[in-house]
Amino acid sequence: MSWGTELWDQFDNLEKHTQWGIDILEKYIKFVKERTEIELSYAKQLRNLSKKYQPKKNSKEEEEYKYTACKAFLSTLNEMNDYAGQHEVISENMTSQITVDLMRYVQELKQERKSNFHDGRKAQQHIETCWKQLESSKRRFERDCKEADRAQQYFEKMDADINVTKADVEKARQQAQLRHQMAEDSKADYSSILQRFNQEQWEYYHTHIPNIFQKIQEMEERRIVRIGESMKTYAEVDRQVIPIIGKCLDGIVKAAESIDQKNDSQLVVEAYKSGFEPPGDIEFEDYTQPMKRTVSENSLSSSKEGKPELKFGGKSRGKLWPFIKKNKLMSLLTSPHQPPPPPPASASPSAVPNGPQSPKQQKEPLSHRFNEFMTSKPKIHCFRSLKRGGATPEDFSNLPPEQRRKKLQQKVDDLNKEIQKEMDQRDAITKMKDVYLKNPQMGDPASLDHKLAEAAQNIEKLRLETQKFEAWLAEVEGRLPARSEQARRQSGMYEAQTHQTVTNCAQDRESPDGSYTEEQSQESELKVLATDFDDEFDDEEPLPAIGTCKALYTFEGQNEGTISVVEGEMLSVIEEDKGDGWTRIRRSEDEEGYVPTSYVEVYLDKNAKGAKTYI
Repeated sequence: MSWGTELWDQFDNLEKHTQWGIDILEKYIKFVKERTEIELSYAKQLRNLSKKYQPKKNSKEEEEYKYTACKAFLSTLNEMNDYAGQHEVISENMTSQITVDLMRYVQELKQERKSNFHDGRKAQQHIETCWKQLESSKRRFERDCKEADRAQQYFEKMDADINVTKADVEKARQQAQLRHQMAEDSKADYSSILQRFNQEQWEYYHTHIPNIFQKIQEMEERRIVRIGESMKTYAEVDRQVIPIIGKCLDGIVKAAESIDQKNDSQLVVEAYKSGFEPPGDIEFEDYTQPMKRTVSENSLSSSKEGKPELKFGGKSRGKLWPFIKKNKLMSLLTSPHQPPPPPPASASPSAVPNGPQSPKQQKEPLSHRFNEFMTSKPKIHCFRSLKRGGATPEDFSNLPPEQRRKKLQQKVDDLNKEIQKEMDQRDAITKMKDVYLKNPQMGDPASLDHKLAEAAQNIEKLRLETQKFEAWLAEVEGRLPARSEQARRQSGMYEAQTHQTVTNCAQDRESPDGSYTEEQSQESELKVLATDFDDEFDDEEPLPAIGTCKALYTFEGQNEGTISVVEGEMLSVIEEDKGDGWTRIRRSEDEEGYVPTSYVEVYLDKNAKGAKTYI
C-alpha cells in the first residue's frame, strides 16, 4: 500500500489530511500542558493545606503535638507534603518529556510537510507547463495544416483558370509549397513535444508524485508513532511516582499504627497532675446540741486545743468536695480567693483627660485578713484576672506543685542549653583569637576581647539565673513528698502555716470571757467569701458576650487591665459598667480589657445571659 500509487490524484486531500494530523498533535500537546498545570495547582493546594494545619511555632498548638495522635497527624501532614511533591514531579516530567519534545517535533513536522508539498506543487507546475507547450504546438500544427490546405486549393484554382498569367500560377504554387513545408515542420515539432510530454507525464505519475507522496506518508506515519509514544510516556510518568506515593501512604498508615492511647493518657496525667491528694472524709457535725457557739477543735476561731480548720457555714457547707470541679478544688487547696486585678486608676492623660476612675475593689474585713495572710504563700491567681492582664510569677508559684516542678525543670533545661550555646560561641571566639595571634595579617586579636568579655558576662548571668531556678526547683521537690499531709484537708482547709493567722481572725471575734459573740455581719462575710470562691473559680471558659459596642474616640490603654481601641472600631461587650465608669470588652479570644464607658456606645443583647433589659 502506497499513497503514491493509490492516491496519485488526491494531492489536495492529502494536504488537508496532513494539516489535520498536525492539528491533532497540537491538541494533544495542549491537553498535556493543561494536565501539568492541574498537577501543579493540585500540588500547590496540597502544600497549602499541609502548611495550614502545621502547628504554629511558639504556640499552644506546638505543645499539643507531644501526643501520639497529634504526632501521627503531623506525620500525615508531612507525608501529604511529599505526596504533593510527587505531583510536582509528574508535572515536571510531562513538561520535559512530552510537551517540550512534541512542540519541537511539531515545528520540524511543519517544515518537512511544507517542503514535501512544495516539491509536489513544483512537479505539478512543471507538468502543467509541458501540457501548455503541447497544446500550443498542437494548435500551431492544426493552423499550419489548414493554411497549407487553403494554399493548395488556391494554387489548383489558379492553375485551372486560363485567364491567369503564368507568373501568378507560379506564385500560387510556391505559396502552396511553403505552406506545406510549414505544416510539415509544425507536425514534426508537435510530434517531438508530444513525445516529450508523454515522457514527463509518465515520470510525473510514476516517479515524482509517488516519491513525494511516499515521503508525506512516511511523515504522517512518524507523527502517528510519535503521538503513540507520547501517550506511553504519559502513562509511564504517572507509573514512576506510584512507588513513592505508595511509600507516602505507607508512612500515613505507619503513623496511624504508632498511635498509643495509653501513652497519650499518661501524657495527660503528666500535663495536668497537680501533686495534691484527694481530700479526706468530712467530719460529722452534730446539730442536735443546743445552737450555742462554743470553743471546739472544728471551730474557725479556735487554735488553743488543735489545728485550726476553716468551715464555711450555711449554704456553702452543702457544696461537697467530690462534686466540686477539679480546677475549683485545686484553687481551694492552694490559694485563697483573690479579686481580679483592678483596671487602671485613670486613663492616660493624652487619651482620657477626664476619664472615669478605675473600679474600686471593696474588701470585707474578714476576706481582707485572708488575703493579707496568703500574700506570702504560692497561690493560683484567678483565671479571669490573668486574662485581664495579670502577669505570671517568675517562679511559677501560681501553679500546683507538680506543674510548677515541671515548669521549673523545663526552665532550667532551657537555661542550660543557652549556657552551652554561649560557651560554644566563646570557644569559637577563642579559637579565632588564637588564629589571629598566629596570623596577625588576618585580624587584630584585641578586637575580640570585648566579645569574649560579653560572652563571659552572658554565661555568668545565665548561671545565676539557673541557680535561682534550681533553688526554686529544689524547694518544690523538697515539698512534694509532704503534699499528702496537705491534701487531706477538706472543705476550705488550708496548709499548716495558716494556723496563726486564722487564730488571729478567730480571736478578733472572741469576747473577753473566751466565748464567741453572735456577730451576724462577720458570719455573713464568711459565707460571702465561700460564695466568691465558687464564683471566681467557676470555670476557665471565656465570658460570653452580652452585646457589642462602638468606639466613639481613640483610647490608648497604657495601664494594666486596659485595652487600646480605635475610633469607629466594633468590639464585644463581656461586662457592662458596674457604676465605676469602666466597661469590659473583648477584641478576640485572647485580647480583652477595660475602656472608659464614656468612650464607647454600648448595644446590649437583650437575650444575652446577664444583660439588663432596657425599655
